Amino acid sequence: MPLLNKVRTAATGGLGGDTAIHSLSRLRSALTLFFALDGFLFAGWVVRIPAVKQQTGASAGDLGLALLGVSAGAVVTMTLTGRLCRRYGSHAVTVATAVLLSLSVALPALTRSPLALGLVLLVFGAAYGGINVAMNSAAVDLVTALRRPVMPSFHAAFSLGGMLGAGIGGLLAGSLSPTTHLLGLTVVGLALTAAAGPVLLRHPAPVAPEALPRGAHAGPGKPSGAGRPSAAEKPSAAARRTVLVFGVIALCTAYGEGALADWGALHLEQDLGAHPGVAAAGYSVFALTMTAGRLSGTLLLERLGQTRTLVAGGVTAAAGMLLGALAPTVWATLLGFAVTGLGLANIFPVAVARAGAIAGPSGVATASTLGYGGMLLGPPSIGFLADWFSLPVALTTVAVLAAGAAAMGYWARNAGAQQTS
Repeated sequence: MPLLNKVRTAATGGLGGDTAIHSLSRLRSALTLFFALDGFLFAGWVVRIPAVKQQTGASAGDLGLALLGVSAGAVVTMTLTGRLCRRYGSHAVTVATAVLLSLSVALPALTRSPLALGLVLLVFGAAYGGINVAMNSAAVDLVTALRRPVMPSFHAAFSLGGMLGAGIGGLLAGSLSPTTHLLGLTVVGLALTAAAGPVLLRHPAPVAPEALPRGAHAGPGKPSGAGRPSAAEKPSAAARRTVLVFGVIALCTAYGEGALADWGALHLEQDLGAHPGVAAAGYSVFALTMTAGRLSGTLLLERLGQTRTLVAGGVTAAAGMLLGALAPTVWATLLGFAVTGLGLANIFPVAVARAGAIAGPSGVATASTLGYGGMLLGPPSIGFLADWFSLPVALTTVAVLAAGAAAMGYWARNAGAQQTS
């Protein structure tokens, strides 16, 4: 059973000596690139949504319905991807979905109607959901083999890729058509997949020695998860309930991220009278501190362990969001958003890692699907609550859910014991 709180550093000879360590290092680099590529491509598409809206002649309502295609495609595919990872291996599925994501990111710019846009976004969403489950499953295997809690570093790469994609997209928006820009993203995506994909395809998913039955070896022909105890592939009812808990923890984090992305700037401008430029910086501050938190996440997890990191992160995010929602000044609100980003930074990666350690790819799929659902649930929930009460009051639900994540993280502190129960 993998260590679920304090995680040791891999011993030099523990997985076959220096050669194995070099192999794990290459796998980590390749997976980091795929996480960054995922964020880069998705952000590149997002910044061109206004241009695609104009190109298709979609109204605001039409665009909203078309964008549901991304969500629908992702949610449906996430559960299926867990099964594909168990059958073919998470490495092969990661490469395949990266190719599909790179190809499909160009499709929206080729559409000329809202209906066509919605249909191609189903394909894009399916690829996006698939690669998120596959690469997180691969990352869980690698974290177990490395015996270091490096999952936050992968999610930091996703955040950095998103910031880079949004930044480059913003610079190119005035000079390139969406068709040229998104086709360029396809070329970049396929090139990076061609560079990093062979590393994943040549190397089997690593398995920690204690996870292998006596005399078994993780040979090149074995897919991700081969050699794991059968309990990881067919988790008990207790393990499935625990995976759901970690999925809800991921949901609480993603709810806050979605809420701040869609409503943070409006709160600053509408409720506090901030200049539009300052208001736009609200989410940027949140994203920057979240990225910084994830970059330092491995060190934090090694010092505190996963349970303390979950609890401290949830409490920090709750305090930050109360400040961000209820502070009477712009700068205090920005500070609150920054603290919220730091608090939420490592909750989602830890929740996905714990779910994957308990139930393998199916656990990653469950936690990812619930987490993605939280990102979808956040913005409309805030909108309804803002109509009934006010936007500041509605934003306090982010604090409530963050505190709930902390409580659930503490409750599930011994969850690993249920893996084989």
